[in-house]
Parts: sequence; C-alpha cells; structure tokens
Amino acid sequence: MHQRRRHAPGGHLPPLRQPGGELRMSPGPAPVTQRFHSRLTTLLTMAGVAIGLGNVWRFPYMMGQNGGSAFLVIYLLMVILFAVPALCAEWGLGRHARTGTVGALSRAFGNRAGAAIGGLLVFGILIADSYYMVVVGNILFSAGFSIGAGFAPGNLDSFAATLLRTPVQYLSALLVLAAALWVIHRGLRHGIEAVSRLFVPFFGAVMLYLVGQTLMLEGALSELAAFLTPDFSRIGPRELFAAMGQACFSLGVGGTFMVIYGSFLADDEPILPGAMSTGAMDAGAAVLAGIFIVPAVLAFGLDLEAGPRLLFNTLPDLFATMPFGRLSGSLFLLALTFMAFLSAVAGLVVCLNGLQHLLGTRFSTGALLLGLGAAEALLMLPSAAYPGLIGHLDLVFGSGMQIFGAMMAVIAVAWSIGPVALRRDVPEAPQPAYRWLVAWLRWVVPPAFGIILIGYVYDSLPT
Repeated sequence: MHQRRRHAPGGHLPPLRQPGGELRMSPGPAPVTQRFHSRLTTLLTMAGVAIGLGNVWRFPYMMGQNGGSAFLVIYLLMVILFAVPALCAEWGLGRHARTGTVGALSRAFGNRAGAAIGGLLVFGILIADSYYMVVVGNILFSAGFSIGAGFAPGNLDSFAATLLRTPVQYLSALLVLAAALWVIHRGLRHGIEAVSRLFVPFFGAVMLYLVGQTLMLEGALSELAAFLTPDFSRIGPRELFAAMGQACFSLGVGGTFMVIYGSFLADDEPILPGAMSTGAMDAGAAVLAGIFIVPAVLAFGLDLEAGPRLLFNTLPDLFATMPFGRLSGSLFLLALTFMAFLSAVAGLVVCLNGLQHLLGTRFSTGALLLGLGAAEALLMLPSAAYPGLIGHLDLVFGSGMQIFGAMMAVIAVAWSIGPVALRRDVPEAPQPAYRWLVAWLRWVVPPAFGIILIGYVYDSLPT
C-alpha cells in the first residue's frame, strides 16, 4: 500500500504536523490539513474508534437482556438501516467542513447555534471521556492481574477488593490518560494511525482465537445453537429501540468522533464503501464477542444477564474455571484495553479540536494538551472514588448525548449543508441510490434518533 499525498484546497496551507512535530487541528476557522496516510490505515483507524466497549462489553449482555439471537438479527438490520447512513453523514460533514464538531456545526447552523450545539457535545465528550478512562483503567488493571496472577477461585475476592480501591482506579485511569495524550502529541500518522495499525489486527486475531477456544468447550456448541435460535416473540418496541441505540453506540456515531476523524479523510476517499466496511468490522466484532462470551458463560452456568457487571464479575469467574483461562483472560482483557484506549484517544481529539476552535492560536497544541490532561485528571476523581456514578453519568453524557449529537449531525448534512454539497462527498453512489440516501437521512433517521432519545429520557425518570 503506497502513500497518497493530499493537500488542502488551494495548495497554500502547509501540513500541520511535520515529522517529529505535534498534531495541530483547525485553530479557529482554519481547516484541518492532516490526511490519513492510506486507505488501509483509514479503515483501521475508523474501526479502532468504532470498536470498543460497546461491542465487547455492552453487546453480549444487551443480547442476554433483550431477546438473544432475535436481538442480534434486529441489531444487524439497524446497523445497515440507521448507523451506516449516519456514519456516512458524519464523515461527509467532517470532510466538507475540514474541522471538528464545533466548526462543522457552526457552518451548518450558523455561528451562534452551531457553536452552542457543538460546544455542548464537546463538553459531553469531556465528561464522558473522564469516566470512560476510569473504566479503561479498570480493564487495564484486570489485564495486568490476569497476566501476573491469573484468575482462580481462590483469588477472585482479592481481585474484586483491590479493583474497588480508589487509588487503584485513579492511578490506572491516569496511566490511560497519559498514554492517550502521548499518542495525540505524536500526531495523526505517527500516533493515532500507528497504534491503530497494531491494536486493531491484534484484537481481531485474539477474538478469532477465543471463539475457537470457546467452541471446543464441552456443551458450548449446543448452548450456542440454542441461543442462536431466534424467538421473535420476545421482540417488542423496547427491544427494537434498544437494538437501534446499540447500533449507534457501537459504531461511534454521535456528531463528535466521526466528524473530526472524517475531516482527516482524503478528498478521493469513497465514503459509502468505507462506512459499510467500518460497519461490517464493527458488527463483526460484536458478533465474535457474542459467540465467545455467550456459549462460554452458559456452558459454565454463569449469568449472561448480569448487565454491566458482566465484564468485571462474570468474566473473571469464567476465566477462573475454563481451560487455558489465564491465557484466554489475559489476551481478551489486553485486546479490549487496546480497543477501548483508541476510543478514549478519539474523545481527547474531539476536545482538543474544540479548544483549538475556541482559543485559536493563542496557545500551542502542547499547552492545550497539558490543560486538557489536567482537566480530565480532575474530572476522573469522582468516578474513581464513587464507581456507582458512572452509570448515571453515562445515561446523560454518554447514551443521551450521543444520540442527540448523531441526530444533529444528520440534520446538519441532510438539511443545512444540503444534498448538492453532500453529493460531492459521496460521488461513488449511483444517482437513484443517492436520492434514497438523502431522503432516508432527511425523513427517517432524525425522527428515529429522536424517538430513541425520548426513550432514554423516559427510562431515566424515577418510577
């Protein structure tokens, strides 16, 4: 795969990052001039943002709680019908504006409204990334525990007690934060793309190995066959909207990550095939995680419907009892740490771009990164000290804000920027298919996202 060089429109803007320099993204209204190095690294980097805890942690217990394999079928359908079109819109918005959330929405809705909506979304990512890095730190600690000691029936209580200690939670999160800031400082090509080239293939190889290990367990095939027999009588409106929300969460659409990463796309990068490939990789990761976790958990008589406790309670029990549990647990947790880390990096990139848009060139990227790191370090403290806060914060700043941001991004593309401008970003689509895409983005996707958002607000109300 040979390198493709791209320049900013007009050719007069120099690259923002020279070899060995720092990543600079759109100070004020200036456009992003960084571009992905190749089509392969584009796909791997986008997959790295999309694949994360939503696929491996959230998806298996969502299946367990919402109809099993029938939920899987509906989820795959929702990825195709809603998540991939929204991803096309966000990439198109980012590439059209050549900037991140605040700048792109300001161009679409006007400076005042766009800056307000974009600023709200960036603030949401700032909060969400703070507790997300605490969770990633927990996974990192769990991976280290598995590598160093291995999960066993005799040490599960000590593992749980140690993990719940605030210093362990906070120091692990600080390590994740420091590593993420270093990757961003390295720049797009030598930082974000470089780690994505390593982490994404490693994750794929580990998941294939774990699926093979699981299917060799006694009784696993029969448990998997029973679980994969769909019972659509268990699917109602609640399960439909849960599948739609899961499709959006797992693919990373939300008007933030994919907008700024879309601004790095080369001018001739085909958006529709890229979005479909990213959606396929993302859904494939979720399916592999389900095939690994579901039959193994059921074969050992553990609780698949444990909800968020699945990762830190049920899976350690699984690795403590299954053959080669130490190796499998270490590989799984390490691979999950890597993929969750890439999403944490993307969150900081969103925040950095928002600061650069707000402050312009008054501060260097290094100074902004230090300030951003200090802010995140402070914001992580409540989640590290009181882990029960994470679920409440995620309902507002994670799930709710993500659906709202995705809806705003789709409206910005379909209504404010307009189909003529969008057509330049998806020239590969045949004209009839393009008309259907625009109509779908205008009339179907925003109302669907609005219904999901209302559903989350309703579920959060006290009963």
